[in-house]
Amino acid sequence: MHKEFYAEYYQIEDRHWWFIGRRQIFLQILDKYLVRRLGPPPRRILDVGCGTGTMIGYLARYGQAEGIDMDADAVEFCHQRGVRQVQQVTSLPLPFPDASFDLVTALDVLEHIDDDRAMLRELYRILRPGGLFLLSVPAYRFLWGAQDEVSHHKRRYVAPEMRERLITTGFRVRRLSYFNTLLFPAIAAVRVLRPYRPGAATLKSDFTLTRPGPANTLLGRLFALEAPVITRWSLPFGVSILGLAAKPKGPPGPAPASLRRRADAGTIIPSL
Repeated sequence: MHKEFYAEYYQIEDRHWWFIGRRQIFLQILDKYLVRRLGPPPRRILDVGCGTGTMIGYLARYGQAEGIDMDADAVEFCHQRGVRQVQQVTSLPLPFPDASFDLVTALDVLEHIDDDRAMLRELYRILRPGGLFLLSVPAYRFLWGAQDEVSHHKRRYVAPEMRERLITTGFRVRRLSYFNTLLFPAIAAVRVLRPYRPGAATLKSDFTLTRPGPANTLLGRLFALEAPVITRWSLPFGVSILGLAAKPKGPPGPAPASLRRRADAGTIIPSL
């Protein structure tokens, strides 16, 4: 991500509608599945690509939470926030032994990484058998715009593509859904119609389009309405994709033959 935008995110993560809505969705998913799957604390939790550290504070309600990020500025903002259990990690392998964590989160992270499959294998490695992996990624390549450039994204996904990556890594998929569905028409219109030139010298974050006030509050409430829905059903489209997967307690079974053929051939499920 462009370094100047870390300061922006540090200021708005607690009040911008997008951060508020998605956070409520993530927390409701964890409230439903984490205790049932992993039992009571103590639990060790890792937030991968933790940014300026807000989510670590929320994850701490579930156990001992820590974070890693590849950018030194992000780590410094975490420390300014009072989140000290964060370290800079710039390359694989991750500096943790096998089976270190009960819960690993990668929230809008995989799209930043050149080899997302290698990262998934590392996250699988450091997760304990029976542990959970919570992820989110941006959806649909036709939504590519200035925010993707600002954030240094490598790609956007579709749900079948994400499912294939999880299964071929060895995960068992528990929930996979699009989200940010209610606001999808408006966001898609802005993304498609907003002037954008790839590689432009001056880029503006999408977060500058909404300021604190009634509109921001309303958007946050609309976004958060999806939280109880996603815990039960999968939404058919949206601006983003959410996945919850588990590492098997025993040896993982073989991936479906169709997915193995795609992986062996090095192909990717087509996306929009």
